[in-house]
Amino acid sequence: MSTRPVKRSLTLKGHRTSVSLEDDFWNGFRDIAEAKSMPINALAAEIDAERGLETGLATAIRLYVLRYYRDR
Repeated sequence: MSTRPVKRSLTLKGHRTSVSLEDDFWNGFRDIAEAKSMPINALAAEIDAERGLETGLATAIRLYVLRYYRDR
């Protein structure tokens, strides 16, 4: 498993974008989407809509994953 961020593609609002996430965060993100019965792009769009302008998408996803597992 990679401890370095890996660039992955997502589609938000009909446009392709990429985020660089470590494997553990990507796997957690994918697992959360599956647990919520959501496509990963839909979960990414939800996170994107809720993040502040000063927060990058990759950071917002990492924080979302961290909070999800911390709150369990």
